[in-house]
Amino acid sequence: MDWGTELWDQYDIIEKHTQSGLELVEKYVKFAKERTEIEQNYAKQLRNLSKKYNQKRSSKDEPECRLSSYQAFLDILTEMNDYAGQRELIAENLMMNICIDLTKYLQDLKQERKTYLMDAKKAQQSLESTYKQLDSSKKRFEREWREAERAAQYAEKTDQDINATKADVEKAKQQAHMRARVADECKNDYAALLQKYNKEQNQFYFSDMPLIFNKLQDLDERRIQKLAQGYVLFSDTEKHVMPIIGKCLEGITKAGTNVNEKNDSMIVIEQNKSGFERPGDLEFEDYSQGINRASSDSSLGTPKVSVDPWKKKPNNFWLFSKRSKPTVTEDFAHLPPEQRRKRLQQKLDEICKELQKEVDQSEALGKMKDVYEKNPQMGDPASLASQINQTSQNIERLRGEQSKYETWLAEAGGRGDTLRYKAHSFNNNGANDVHSPDGAYSDESTPDPSQAIYAEFDDDFEDEDLAAPIGKCTAMYNFPGASEGTIAMQEGEVLAVVEEDKGDGWTRVRRNNGDEGYIPTSYVTITLNK
Repeated sequence: MDWGTELWDQYDIIEKHTQSGLELVEKYVKFAKERTEIEQNYAKQLRNLSKKYNQKRSSKDEPECRLSSYQAFLDILTEMNDYAGQRELIAENLMMNICIDLTKYLQDLKQERKTYLMDAKKAQQSLESTYKQLDSSKKRFEREWREAERAAQYAEKTDQDINATKADVEKAKQQAHMRARVADECKNDYAALLQKYNKEQNQFYFSDMPLIFNKLQDLDERRIQKLAQGYVLFSDTEKHVMPIIGKCLEGITKAGTNVNEKNDSMIVIEQNKSGFERPGDLEFEDYSQGINRASSDSSLGTPKVSVDPWKKKPNNFWLFSKRSKPTVTEDFAHLPPEQRRKRLQQKLDEICKELQKEVDQSEALGKMKDVYEKNPQMGDPASLASQINQTSQNIERLRGEQSKYETWLAEAGGRGDTLRYKAHSFNNNGANDVHSPDGAYSDESTPDPSQAIYAEFDDDFEDEDLAAPIGKCTAMYNFPGASEGTIAMQEGEVLAVVEEDKGDGWTRVRRNNGDEGYIPTSYVTITLNK
């Protein structure tokens, strides 16, 4: 059954129905858009909530950061941030696949419907115009036929009149004949227009309008089908991210199960153990001896000593008392022995790392200076003098601090397990000044001058443009990478990680061909280099 056959006379109903259908699409688009705004606001609030409670993210050296209960809470904040990313993805897909797509489709339907309605109007106007011509021809035929009858009656009457002249009779007959001929022509015109109108009316009701109505029916059915797909997408958009949301919730559960109360207790002990021995028993203080001495002051051989037995107060219960904050010293002598050794060891490790960095910098400057001296066109060696001098000063300063902290650590009873480092530095002349960590010269020889100078130069500077990968990741899901700054990936694809997630739910990766971009952190499993 189709509209052209069953609703041939319901043009107004069809026009109203198709308009109502388009309005329903507009209403659904508006509904989906408001849902998108809710998702966006929800995701934003979740991100702000995670950020609010993750203020100590940069303070990873704080003692509580090592506790499993605290780390589990940070993991929950990370998972909630990833969860927020999935809500943002829902909002983005709703906007792209429903709001934008349906809006564009709706505009096309409106234009198509307008074209069909205009065709129907034109067909109706054409039929009405033909009918007006037919009606005008009919009225003219009717008028001329009456005039012909009157002319014929007048001619007959004149012919029978005995007083009428032959000329009057002839004139009346000619007039009647002319009127009859005009009436006959009008009759033929009327008949022709009637035939034309009937043909056009048949074409209008049995061909043109049914065709237009059927096209409008097809348009309306396509509109309904597209809207139904939009209804399904409304659900599928969220279903698509449910596995990842499930993983976020599983991560929260895992964070809770990873809490180890015994290990946390051991960490508290390790971080706060003082190293002091427990206090021994207090000695008995006999205040009565003061009285005995007072009664025997005159005894021979007994020196006179003024003793106030109440002057010496017993020790405070320091375990429960509120102690004043000690003055912080550079050698951490204000700390208990155990904590002092740990802080000295930590400080010494930091100095060694910084010293290693300065030594590497000095070595690189020395190589660059050597290249400039052998190839003046590449640069002026004198331009590096200030940097080399500053680096040498930094190395000497750090070695002094290293020696100082090693001495304090030895005094505190530490083993002095410090980080080792390459001790190659360069003097102002570009020659190797090889030192061991304690400042003594080593037996290492200078580089072979026959070695290609450009190889040394390239080894240090060829990777400045592209950051070295810090790990790799494997895609668990497909990601289209449609937004600006993102990169597409397929399930199972392995990519290099060049930048960790900064807390916004995105990780920067690179392909083998050099393409870089961001991907959702929750879409991949990441393995960082150790």
